[in-house]
Amino acid sequence: MVRNQMTNEPTIHDKGDLIADAALAIEMGLRQALITRGRATLMVSGGSSPKPLYERLSKAELDWSRVTISLVDERWVDPGQAGSNEDFIRENLVQNAAAAATFFGLKTPHPSVQAGLAAAEAKFNKIDRPFDVCVMGMGQDAHTASWFPNSKGLAKALSLENDNILCAIDATGAPVSGEHPNRITMTMRAVINAHIVLLFIPGAVKRDVFDRASKRPLLDAPVQTLLHAGQNLHIFASQTS
Repeated sequence: MVRNQMTNEPTIHDKGDLIADAALAIEMGLRQALITRGRATLMVSGGSSPKPLYERLSKAELDWSRVTISLVDERWVDPGQAGSNEDFIRENLVQNAAAAATFFGLKTPHPSVQAGLAAAEAKFNKIDRPFDVCVMGMGQDAHTASWFPNSKGLAKALSLENDNILCAIDATGAPVSGEHPNRITMTMRAVINAHIVLLFIPGAVKRDVFDRASKRPLLDAPVQTLLHAGQNLHIFASQTS
């Protein structure tokens, strides 16, 4: 059952070293799962902002051999092609100590997201849910994951009635979707059910975008849906300008 914890406030970390503090929070979440269950799951986002966070996390002294890592979302491009989140995570997180982790991407050999959706979802059949940690970022258009404002498939992705892990998004026309508007993304329900949802938004400009998001229509500022995670949402953000 989905946990709707809107009545509980998220934790906002806006002082100190955001990178070090966020990396430590992820490490502690994974460590607790390893102690409790003997294994852990970590779902991560792409984008330029979390690169130093992942580089630091990759050196954490964990039993990474018992950690499974996958992606919150992906452009429908093969590994080795420009824009691949899978490549980004392999290069910046699945290295150093974290090279021992099990990692799988979302892209399948199918020609379209819709054709590959079932095969991509099946990759999650053997791992525990809810996920232990989901690391989320945010664009200046207030998107997170591949929940681009007013994109095709967004309403389905954000529906609490959708109990699938993944869905397709067509972000054609979204200014920040770039040359690859066809995306595969986790649903809101899969994300907010995680034990820890960590939103990493360094920079005062993005912090201002997030602070204003709740005052805008939902489909215009999808990042506000993370507030459904309530006390499980941990926001690591720069102070407002």
